[in-house]
Amino acid sequence: MSIKGKAYLMGAFEHPLRDAPDTSTPQLHGECALGALTDAGLSKDDVDGYFCAGDAPGFGGLSMVDYMGLKNVRHLDSTETGGSSYIVHVGHAAQAIAQGKCSVALITLAGRPRQAGRRPGGPGGGGGGLTDGPPEAGFENIYGGSTHNTYGMCAMRHMYEYGTTSEQLAWIKVAASHHAQWNEHAFLKDVVTVEQVVNSRMISDPLHLLDCCVVTDGGGALIVTSPEVAKSLNRPKVRVMGAGEAPKGPRGGLDLDLTHSGAVWSGPRAFEEAGVTPADIKYASIYDSFTITVLMQLEDLGFCKKGEGGRFVSDGNLISGVGKLPFNTDGGGLCNNHPTNRGGITKVIEAVRQLRGEAHPKVQVKNCDLAIAHGTGGSLGTRHAAATLIMEREA
Repeated sequence: MSIKGKAYLMGAFEHPLRDAPDTSTPQLHGECALGALTDAGLSKDDVDGYFCAGDAPGFGGLSMVDYMGLKNVRHLDSTETGGSSYIVHVGHAAQAIAQGKCSVALITLAGRPRQAGRRPGGPGGGGGGLTDGPPEAGFENIYGGSTHNTYGMCAMRHMYEYGTTSEQLAWIKVAASHHAQWNEHAFLKDVVTVEQVVNSRMISDPLHLLDCCVVTDGGGALIVTSPEVAKSLNRPKVRVMGAGEAPKGPRGGLDLDLTHSGAVWSGPRAFEEAGVTPADIKYASIYDSFTITVLMQLEDLGFCKKGEGGRFVSDGNLISGVGKLPFNTDGGGLCNNHPTNRGGITKVIEAVRQLRGEAHPKVQVKNCDLAIAHGTGGSLGTRHAAATLIMEREA
């Protein structure tokens, strides 16, 4: 069953907090839920489907449904795929709605990694998963293994294979910073230069400090509804057009290619279902745990050929009003917000803003009627899950 046109994104909310010492994780979930419901013009009593991932405390969805007083839930999904979970959840919500399992789905994300004292890049970081880390963590972490190291290896291999440079990667941070300057809630608001990025402290060769995402508290929420509910709401309508998801694993090192991600499978599936091509996309929300993450996904999604990502981004193509493919106009995870080390939901939220015409005027894409949100969870290049979502503004 295709989900094309079977569901609508009618509510979106991003929590304004980036540092939340006096707010609990369940409270953040609840505040995000209320924000998205208010945005959609609905109440918690309208919610009959709830979706969350490993960031939800206690027994996950079961605990959060009880905490938020969601009395009419008849469909529950707590799929965990790290940072891509929330893009996966939009697709799953659309499937559930198409099958009649629910009509108003609530998706929430919240976390407080800054308060929990989690070490950036440690187990579960960078869009990863649970704090205990993957099965191989016990063998690798004793040698200093971390998320940063894995992404550094991907970047180094990409440079070796295709001649990609640190300066080209830096352009991704530069583009994100140009957008973040207009976001009052962005964690980092200062515009940076290529020189500042490549001269920042080395974290995991060849990735520098400014090649890495921020770590923030906060969260976000989305409301996905049936077409019938969408028609009853006095809000701009964003239609789900296609979705794809795919895991990638190292398979014990067999056929391991560090220069590609699961987007090579999830992307084509989403484009095929939506009936569009990369050339049709007006705006892209791309998961940006590190600069190399963005570059590889742009290639794998078909916005440029494999190995040409460096040239593509260094031409300023990611900057709104300048380039061919404006990306992460809220500043993304590199500058704005990366809550609980999983920023996938913020990618959908900003895409919804763009399609509604509600992004900041300085970064709003003209005639934005088709957008993509793409996320990864786990370790780029090795074991991770990819998810792609294509959305359309309904006239």
